[in-house]
Amino acid sequence: MTIFAGRKPLEHKTMHADIKELSVYDRDLDLFESQYPVPEGITYNSYIILDDKIALIDTVDQRKDADWRANLTQILGERHPDYLIIQHLEPDHSSQIDWVMERYPECRLLCTAVALKMLPLLADYSAYADRINMKADGDTLSLGRHELTFVTAPMVHWPEVMMVYDATARTLFSADGFGRFGAPDPTLPWACEARRYYFNIVGKYGQPVQTVLRKLHGKEIDAIAPLHGPVLEGDLAEYFDLYRSWAAYDVETEGVLIAYGSIHGMTGVAARKLEELLIAAGAPKVTVTELSRSDLSEAVEDAFRMSHLVVMSPTYDGEIFPPVHDFIHHLAIKGFRSRRVALVENGLWAPAAGRKMRAMFEQMKDVTVVEPTVTLRGRMTDDNIAQLTALANTLLEKSV
Repeated sequence: MTIFAGRKPLEHKTMHADIKELSVYDRDLDLFESQYPVPEGITYNSYIILDDKIALIDTVDQRKDADWRANLTQILGERHPDYLIIQHLEPDHSSQIDWVMERYPECRLLCTAVALKMLPLLADYSAYADRINMKADGDTLSLGRHELTFVTAPMVHWPEVMMVYDATARTLFSADGFGRFGAPDPTLPWACEARRYYFNIVGKYGQPVQTVLRKLHGKEIDAIAPLHGPVLEGDLAEYFDLYRSWAAYDVETEGVLIAYGSIHGMTGVAARKLEELLIAAGAPKVTVTELSRSDLSEAVEDAFRMSHLVVMSPTYDGEIFPPVHDFIHHLAIKGFRSRRVALVENGLWAPAAGRKMRAMFEQMKDVTVVEPTVTLRGRMTDDNIAQLTALANTLLEKSV
């Protein structure tokens, strides 16, 4: 099947018999990249293709190096890898490069030219410099039965990234693409944790993702093997459809995210009132998140997912309330765009959060700030309710 055929993934199948998953499930990690909560942990995946020649694809995070080495040597037995293919040099996938190249002196390292320039920052390749070969987009490698094609994917999400397509196994080794937080169990729901992973890790680089999706168009792919999360198999159209939508910053869910901060609870009361008014105005879905207490990565995910956003902030030391400022800053650095945004500020004596939030959103691409900003002065009044009612109606008049 082609990657754009069908509508929903099929039941889990087994990957090609020649391909072995060399995956380590890290249940002990609480924060991925020291910032994203992973209550169900994270997997570090690499892969081995067993053929006349053996290809090892990527290594592992140093946190799990001993487990990974044990699994590798068990799978290989008396054999050795002929190639170590580097898709991605981020430390959670590259800690064992030197170990592999030292242990297996026949092994050659294959990577992009950009990766070779970056390699000294993460490994000491002086002892095996003569065993490194650079691969460009479209280059091929025969292992015997398996024919590999290298697909460069710069800025998905680092500049050195390349994916590997195995035409024999009809498998795409997708680097960090199609990754997911949590357990490697393929029977668990995929989209929610994959979406949170995408928008917080890859999301800024929508255009490069679109470019690599175009490169893959038309290839026969029955399995996607990412560096995090489960291998995806069967009818893959749903996954590719979601990735195309996310990369294009399309609206996935019609509705409104209300993201607010509240120092003493008064702005929170207004947020819940606005939720009620938006539902009455016809919003198909309203999600409310208090930024002081919620997972920031989930708030960012919801902002990209929903068609409309309302940000509500008290004024704090003449500035935006810090949890709200942090949220808007994260949206900016992740490339938030193409949405309608409404603003509500609060301030007893000198409200300033509104104009400062507006200045941040006006720097983002194709973001429309809905007029006017609603200003609360402490507790919510009847006049404020009327203003929030008008804002709810204006916000929902049309989509971007």
